Amino acid sequence: MRRFGADIYVANLIGVAEVREMAPIMTAIVMSGRTGSAYAAQIATMQGTEELDALQVIGIPVDDYLILPRVTALSIMMPLLNLYAAALGIFGGFCVAISMLNLSAAVFVTQMQDAVTIPEVLFGIVKSFAFGAWVAISSCRIGLRAGRSTNDVGHAATTASVHGIVGVIMIDAIFAGCANALGI
Repeated sequence: MRRFGADIYVANLIGVAEVREMAPIMTAIVMSGRTGSAYAAQIATMQGTEELDALQVIGIPVDDYLILPRVTALSIMMPLLNLYAAALGIFGGFCVAISMLNLSAAVFVTQMQDAVTIPEVLFGIVKSFAFGAWVAISSCRIGLRAGRSTNDVGHAATTASVHGIVGVIMIDAIFAGCANALGI
């Protein structure tokens, strides 16, 4: 951007890209690999040790006892993690812009405040909520459908991670298409 004399717009680019795209997607990918695979492995292990069968015999619904708390927890935490990731990303962009592009801190902050609006932040938060719900639901479903052997636990964890990441990318494409159609 320096070549075109648009150094000042780096703050706009950093702010909007972090809030709308980078923070939600990167957080979702990390959580899919970390939490999604853990959810699938835990539930698959319970399947193998017949704990799920015991819950059903006692009359405790597996969905209410195991799935709903996991989906709720990840869906609520993803927007918070998204805000944290966006703040760190913007701070990193701020440090690079100040040190390498010789922008002043005041100019960077002013430009970013003009570019990053409340609807931009809310759009990223809604995306991260959807990503969290997807990762949790798909991971729990994969854990429930795992076989009863120990090999199936590892397979379920790997499958959940991959399905979570692919699903996040597909959901992001849907959000991008909707945002484009709505002019957001």
